[in-house]
Amino acid sequence: MLAPRRIARFNRRVTNRLFLKVAGYLPGFAIVSHVGRKSGRAYRTPVNAFRTDDGYIIALTYGSQSDWVKNVLAAGSCELQTRGRRVHLTNPRIETDKSKSWAPLPVRFILDLIDAPQYMRLSAAHRSSVTATGRREEPGSRGDESLRSAGGRSGQSDCR
Repeated sequence: MLAPRRIARFNRRVTNRLFLKVAGYLPGFAIVSHVGRKSGRAYRTPVNAFRTDDGYIIALTYGSQSDWVKNVLAAGSCELQTRGRRVHLTNPRIETDKSKSWAPLPVRFILDLIDAPQYMRLSAAHRSSVTATGRREEPGSRGDESLRSAGGRSGQSDCR
């Protein structure tokens, strides 16, 4: 039982508009910038995202049939704003893990409640990222300990 579609509609019209102001800076949250596969229009969608050794994992709380998911899959890439940085991501793929072992414990609990075992795994493009303020940054140049791996070797997570 994924989050009901009526909640998705409410979130898209109300909650997302408010959350877009802060989601790109909070741990465990991010904003996916993507282009509509039919309209060509630019969209920004708040998501739960977690860093991995080679990219990011995004929880699919509304499942793989959400428009933003279809848009990213069709384009083959997107941009993620997380913790004040923008990262170009490629090679999107949908994976299922009923144990949700990639997710931090509090997130795993919520995903269990709504029975959302799918996630999108994306690879970081090998180019410098741009901070939200427009400053260029080489990958790995920040010693930001708060960006710990989800599902990586260390077993540590973004969420505390």
